[in-house]
Amino acid sequence: MAKTRYSDITPEILELSELCFKNGPLEPALFEKYDVKRGLRDLKGKGVLTGLTEISEIVSSTVNEAGQTVPCRGKLYYRGYDIEDIVKGSIEKGYSCYEEVVYLLLFGELPTAEELENFKSMLACYRTLPTSFVRDIIMKAPSRDMMNTLARSVLTLYSYDENADDISIPNVLRQSLQLIALFPMLSVYGYQAFRHYHDGQSLFIHTPRADLSTAENILHLLRPDSKYTELEARILDIALVLHAEHGGGNNSTFTTHVVTSSATDTYSSVAASLGSLKGPRHGGANIKVVKMFEDMKNKISDWSNEGEISDYLTALLDRKAFDKSGLIYGMGHAVYSLSDPRADILKSFLEDLSKEKGLTEEFALYNRVERLAAELITKKRKIYKGVSANIDFYSGLVYSMLGLPLELYTPIFAISRISGWSAHRLEELINSGKIIRPSYKSVQPIREYIPIEKRSAGK
Repeated sequence: MAKTRYSDITPEILELSELCFKNGPLEPALFEKYDVKRGLRDLKGKGVLTGLTEISEIVSSTVNEAGQTVPCRGKLYYRGYDIEDIVKGSIEKGYSCYEEVVYLLLFGELPTAEELENFKSMLACYRTLPTSFVRDIIMKAPSRDMMNTLARSVLTLYSYDENADDISIPNVLRQSLQLIALFPMLSVYGYQAFRHYHDGQSLFIHTPRADLSTAENILHLLRPDSKYTELEARILDIALVLHAEHGGGNNSTFTTHVVTSSATDTYSSVAASLGSLKGPRHGGANIKVVKMFEDMKNKISDWSNEGEISDYLTALLDRKAFDKSGLIYGMGHAVYSLSDPRADILKSFLEDLSKEKGLTEEFALYNRVERLAAELITKKRKIYKGVSANIDFYSGLVYSMLGLPLELYTPIFAISRISGWSAHRLEELINSGKIIRPSYKSVQPIREYIPIEKRSAGK
């Protein structure tokens, strides 16, 4: 094999990959034969019960008088509190909500005004990176993918922690609070380094301010002039609240439970969850929504023409448009049926933001697509439950209206979700003494060993 560059896919690799394809596929009938729940979900999409939690609950159906399970409008509860009430309460009192939610998720109770202020002060004190961390770690070999940058930074912080492997609850709580406080800096600084070294843009590093909320600090750190409007900060704060937690069964949070159960350190656990969240089927889904809409706007001449929009959406479902995946990104959810409460809440603030940004036509387009896509999917696909817009459908629009770069969409999700991961890590450590180890059924027949001189190539 000739000497190659690190990223090259050589002819030898291509040839060997054919063996992977040849021996990789499993007969779909085998999954039914052995009653295997693919993706830990049954044929109707209901998840397999794998654990208990007090942290959050998703409601998507009710039981009627006849004992039948019927879809209902989605509800999301944090520690038993309706997320809609939490958002409404903070707006009425005029304070940022994310820090209150972090406190609730970690400690199980809503804070008093004094407890909340003390908690905000604690987070502000933890918004300090180790000496020269930005120069020595973030600025060196900046990645084009901010999630990889974030994971690398988290793993490197292990080396700065004298008690990195201590998984006692006080120490894990300390580590969790530090990571919650530092995630905005690690994400934004990583992006600034990338755009400087890869795109030749000016480099600026702002210091976080103790008097600002997490959402305000993100905008302050990111923008050259550090300016933002009250509405911009409010809607970003709400986006963080809505992404903070979503039951123990979502992919990255389940990853938190699985990795934590091995008794590994906090930094390794968080890095594993970041790897899960990076995937386009999870945290990267809103990027797909934005790119799909950009393609749509280039393909249709009149954004108000529902016939044109329907034709494009039909082409998506028929695998003839955009990435030919057959998906309308942002539509449908593994759990919710009639509605995703997070999407509803976010959408309720978008009209005012679209007016402030002069993007009312774009908001109107999203509304039309949401309605038409639900109708078309119901007609063309076998749906066991209703289909509606999920939070990814509107979060990408929010971020684009805020002028946030595409590279930071998923890291902002992580900035929020680290609070949920931390709560679940603590819950797993407190309640479980066993490693999570599901079972896999082998369907490979037993074969007789063949001496090397009798083997045929490729068999």
